[in-house]
Amino acid sequence: MNKKGTFICIEGLDGSGKTTQAKLLTQKLRKSHKAVYTAEPSQGKIGTFIRRSYLYGEQRLSSIIEALLFAADRIEHVEAEVLPALNQEKLVISDRYLYSSLAYQGAAGLSLEWIEKINEHALRPDLAILIDVDPKTAIHRLKPNKSVMENMETQQKVRKIYLKFVEKGSLTRINGDQPKNEVSQELYAVVMKFLNASR
Repeated sequence: MNKKGTFICIEGLDGSGKTTQAKLLTQKLRKSHKAVYTAEPSQGKIGTFIRRSYLYGEQRLSSIIEALLFAADRIEHVEAEVLPALNQEKLVISDRYLYSSLAYQGAAGLSLEWIEKINEHALRPDLAILIDVDPKTAIHRLKPNKSVMENMETQQKVRKIYLKFVEKGSLTRINGDQPKNEVSQELYAVVMKFLNASR
């Protein structure tokens, strides 16, 4: 897929502050770039189905069904939102993307290789960042209306997988246990360093 803009995804545990940080980052970048915010599950038909019919249900679906739903939503997300924005030379900030599937469905026991396979047609981000927090912190921050994936055991497994991608160099780690303003400053600095180096 040819594109003209830059695609950045922000990853993290539920309760890590990644949504807040992704939105703050987008606001800061709009001062110098054509930046847009987006998220997964997307606003498309599949993403809407995931949120309404499953994510806040009483129990999780089969991990295989989860992975396939998220992979399908990802393709719709890229085709409907991400790629059109990139082709307009915009900077796209996505709150969750491919690494969420690898971490969450991987933590549920699926092969990371298989998850990669069903996502092989998904656009690769130019930069992927992990807002890393202790799972205890993440659980403490969550509202009473938690999703079916938000429990301590799941979050600990998810974090381990995220950190494996940090070790591989696929994800850039930022300490999310810092005060919000410090996280925001570090995130902006990391992104600007990347953008300046990419010129």
